[in-house]
Amino acid sequence: MTGPAAPPLPAELGALLRRMRLPYLRNAAPDVIATARAQRWEPAEVLRVLIAGEVAGRDAATRRLRRKTAGFPTGKTFSSWRPGESSVPEATQNALMTLEWIGRAENLVVTGPSGTGKSHLVEALAHAAIEKDLRVAWFTLETLTATIGKAKADASVARTVTRICRSDLIVVDDIGMLPAGQDAAEAFYRITDAAYERRSVAVTSNIHPSGFDSIMPKTLATATVDRLLHHAHLVVTAGDSHRLAEALAGKGVIPLAT
Repeated sequence: MTGPAAPPLPAELGALLRRMRLPYLRNAAPDVIATARAQRWEPAEVLRVLIAGEVAGRDAATRRLRRKTAGFPTGKTFSSWRPGESSVPEATQNALMTLEWIGRAENLVVTGPSGTGKSHLVEALAHAAIEKDLRVAWFTLETLTATIGKAKADASVARTVTRICRSDLIVVDDIGMLPAGQDAAEAFYRITDAAYERRSVAVTSNIHPSGFDSIMPKTLATATVDRLLHHAHLVVTAGDSHRLAEALAGKGVIPLAT
């Protein structure tokens, strides 16, 4: 059972809080005031709790917006990550989870066979970055190419690249799954060059970066990889596909009714 509801705020006070755009403080105020009255809080403590609630609410809203804006593909976080099943050394996982490399504008390249947890690891890191109040932009090479291509059409490439590079972490996922033509190679180069030593770029690929010239024009591939790897952590995954293993074990599938 719950106790009686706290009395609502006076209409004038509620209107003032709306005008000041303090929605979280306004929602919490009735309960906080009732508690403060019952426990005889000092006025300063009432202010502290109310303002702290407003700040926490705004921070949570900002993180929700940044998560939506980032465009994550699946919502995989470290809550579903199984570190013991990853081929990435535990010490490396722990070092990456500190996110200190983002603060130093260092890059991350995770390469290895399909299904070995590359995208899961990077997406989990990206979610953790947002929880640390960092900005993230998530692309596949295809969506990055489309974004830069659209900017070319209206002569806004420089503005678009600048906007993308406002993010603290820029992810380009699944490079190498399909051949990359001139436009894709150029888009990838533009972002890597603009972010160089200013922002962190994280890449996942089933091809080692030394082999990028096999899927995109050699000149652009060489220039891109040179900047990408200069200040980078290179992580190589190994093993069989986790997705295939789960499929063969019948996990994640609802049996058909007989």
